[in-house]
Amino acid sequence: MKNDIFSQSPFRCRLDWGAIGAQRAAGRGDIIVIVDVLSFSTTVAYAVSQGAIIYPRREHEEALSLAEKVGAEIAVDRERVPAGGRYSLSPSTFSGVPRGTRVLLPSLNGGTCSQHADAAACIFAGALVNATAVSEAVSRLMADSPLNVTVIACGEREKEAPHDLRPAVEDYLGAGAVLSKLPFSKSPEAQVCESAFLASKERLSNLILESISGRELREIGFGDDAEFASRLDSLDAEPALKDGAFIEL
Repeated sequence: MKNDIFSQSPFRCRLDWGAIGAQRAAGRGDIIVIVDVLSFSTTVAYAVSQGAIIYPRREHEEALSLAEKVGAEIAVDRERVPAGGRYSLSPSTFSGVPRGTRVLLPSLNGGTCSQHADAAACIFAGALVNATAVSEAVSRLMADSPLNVTVIACGEREKEAPHDLRPAVEDYLGAGAVLSKLPFSKSPEAQVCESAFLASKERLSNLILESISGRELREIGFGDDAEFASRLDSLDAEPALKDGAFIEL
């Protein structure tokens, strides 16, 4: 089988999954949109809209040396706020963050995919909350260049089985929201993803809250995070990865 089959060429808008998809897209030189709706991409979008600078990381342990180097605070697990630190993967923890604050945000899914994509032409963090804003930023780049885009639905990697990937409905819907606003040719994979979003657009809140990831958040007391993540186009944020950190484009 030829490797270029996986590129979804000649279509300009593609859909792929997880870290291996991000690696493939980066190797092609595509623009990449990282979609981890619950909750990495949503939190990044909100944090940069408030003026924060977000460094993605796979795990807390990987963040220690970099935090000292760049003068950043390390986000903690949701349950450890505020005793263990101020910031976490809960978007609300970035409410009122001082502009220019540097935060390392560990995430098993979105953080991992972001690091695997770091050789890409340009990387954005996209979610339901900023789907149109990110699509417009990508469209501007594509209109003035021959670049293609791959939207990465991150999915869920389990700590007990880190090489396995569980497709996540919320990431598929978020990817579809981004794709639906791109006025370029789409691969079959991208078309089906877009169709799933369009068919679900009127009931996003219910689907996100009742998804496996949404129910998981609700069970540990963070249902508000899932509800926040379901608010389509509530943010006008275009988080782009520059010099290892997501900033407002």
